[in-house]
Amino acid sequence: MRNTFTRKEFALAVACALALGVFSETALAQARDVNEHALLLDSRGAPVMSQFGECWHTGFGPAPQWTRGCHAEVAAVAQYVAPAAVAPVAMPAPAPVVLTAAAPLPVYEKVALDANVLFDSGRSELRPAARTTLDQFVAGIHGLDAQSIAAVGYADRMGSEASNQILSEQRVDAVKAYLVGKGIKAERVQTSARGETRPSTFAADCKDANNAKNVACMQPDRHVFVEVSGTRIAK
Repeated sequence: MRNTFTRKEFALAVACALALGVFSETALAQARDVNEHALLLDSRGAPVMSQFGECWHTGFGPAPQWTRGCHAEVAAVAQYVAPAAVAPVAMPAPAPVVLTAAAPLPVYEKVALDANVLFDSGRSELRPAARTTLDQFVAGIHGLDAQSIAAVGYADRMGSEASNQILSEQRVDAVKAYLVGKGIKAERVQTSARGETRPSTFAADCKDANNAKNVACMQPDRHVFVEVSGTRIAK
């Protein structure tokens, strides 16, 4: 049997062949990676390989980044992104340290006055110089926290024992009155009198009782002893 193609049938066969070729080329182009446009391809659309297994490149199109079978894969490198700057948080200012000074401790103190120039022989009135001595004593006990002031009156041995006892009481009362006049409360001043019982001189030193020498010798016996003790805040 002889196959006879008419001109119409031949034209139809050529058209089908061309369409098939265009379709195959399009399919191969779509199958290839976009990065393979610069590779040298054979008639089948496969990359042309060298004897060392490397792909041949053409001078057309962009250089491929990587292609399976022709280029080693390029590992993705993570890019370091610096953290956003954080504004420093303002810290509250520390509270000022207040140093409290330690309270001063009270100091125990004793002030005594033993003045033998306060009175004349046989007298209970204060001498002018006695007032200056007592003023100094009052200034010395200022600020001293004391409950009481002890004052003791004395007399010399001239005269009777009874009269000397009364004289010693009058002398200590005179000293108390002066202290009260300077602002010291009367109830704080405790008084007592010893008369001639506790002299400051010895009888052998002052023998003659009726002359000026003996009167001057026993002047230390005519005195008032004042003492106050308490606490004072140290400055």
